[in-house]
Amino acid sequence: MAAMGNIGKVPELQKRILFTIAMLGVYRIGVHVPTPGVDAKIMMDWFQSAQNTILGLFSTFTGGAFQRMSVLALGIMPYISASIILDLMTMVIPQLDRLKKEGEQGRKKIKQYTRYLTVMLCIVQGFGISFFLEGLKGQGGVPVVPHPGFAFRLLTMITLTAGTTFLMWLGEQITERGIGNGISLIIFAGIVADMPSAMGQVIVGGMEGQFSLVQIFLLLLIMVVVIGAIVFVERGQRRIPVRYAKRVVGRKMFGGVSTHLPLKVNTSGVIPPIFASSLLMFPATAAGILGNTFEPLQVFADFFRYGHLVYNVSYVGLIVFFCYFYTAVVFNPVDVADNLKKHGGYVPGQRPGKNTAEYIDRILTRLTLGGAVYVSIVCVLPTLLMAQFGVSFQFGGTGLLIVVGVAMDTISQIEAHLLSRSYDGFLGPGGPKVRGRRGR
Repeated sequence: MAAMGNIGKVPELQKRILFTIAMLGVYRIGVHVPTPGVDAKIMMDWFQSAQNTILGLFSTFTGGAFQRMSVLALGIMPYISASIILDLMTMVIPQLDRLKKEGEQGRKKIKQYTRYLTVMLCIVQGFGISFFLEGLKGQGGVPVVPHPGFAFRLLTMITLTAGTTFLMWLGEQITERGIGNGISLIIFAGIVADMPSAMGQVIVGGMEGQFSLVQIFLLLLIMVVVIGAIVFVERGQRRIPVRYAKRVVGRKMFGGVSTHLPLKVNTSGVIPPIFASSLLMFPATAAGILGNTFEPLQVFADFFRYGHLVYNVSYVGLIVFFCYFYTAVVFNPVDVADNLKKHGGYVPGQRPGKNTAEYIDRILTRLTLGGAVYVSIVCVLPTLLMAQFGVSFQFGGTGLLIVVGVAMDTISQIEAHLLSRSYDGFLGPGGPKVRGRRGR
């Protein structure tokens, strides 16, 4: 509490935190602003049957905006998708790869391309969603869109694109004038907004005798253990020793120091479970849209039903695959080895260049396997808890990975502001410092 009180002693930090809270409040207000031409009540009623499809996953990351079909229904996910697409394109387009290595100016240019690609994705998705909404009907055959047509499609496309563009701007404002990463905090706020309802569901279930006190205590204990495990693993890193040879430049001597190259256990972050969930939920989504018109698809979708054994096994397999795939995209051992060689650095016992790259790659391969197993356990755990307790467990899986990771990043930035002004951090004087997910 004393450490929290130090925040008020730093006016700049206090303003940044208040600004961040205010912007997140604006975001939560926008979630409840309906898209013109859509009957929000009928949409909410229809969405109850689509919770275990890709639409339910998408709605989780938009903070419930999609199931309400608000002006922010697309959320910030098109921006995330655009960023991932550009990361993948740098592997096959040399011009983008060179631009990425040009420093701050190159990153600004890539960020500009990301914005343009985000708008293009929003236009396509918004137009597709307008067609999707026109075909939806609630109970009694009441349509979700009372007045369909080209005007509705155009208005929906413009509205949803403007909503995501506004969120993109809002996230950048939080990053520049607030505290933490704005885009991550927007996703964080959307996921956290659903947690009180999950807690209320457990409490009501306990009052009605659905859960015993032992089950509730066990559920809370599992939550604490899972959060502790996530914090422990996300802070974990494999440190490869690196030494720099001494060299004389003019009258000064440089190098001769020993440092380390940190490799994270979970380099790929939350991207693998998001990709895996999206792929596995496509059959259920298609079956829900087509209904019983195509029976083989319905049978196929039943095998990949959320919580089914086939679903869990496929989910773990896809998570492992995407952990290796995305790690290969974001971390290139050859580039790291070349940079070390260029600056006079070397790994003890390894020859600079190719041997160093192979050594780093071997270590990274083993670390990625451990990270993939860890992510798989955390993501499958909610399914097992739902089967055991019969409750939607919002404190696990992909959502919990995002919430804990963003919280650690934000706390590390707050602590950096406090320490720069000679105030003790959250862990007290002399205590270990909080590191974010990047391990720096």
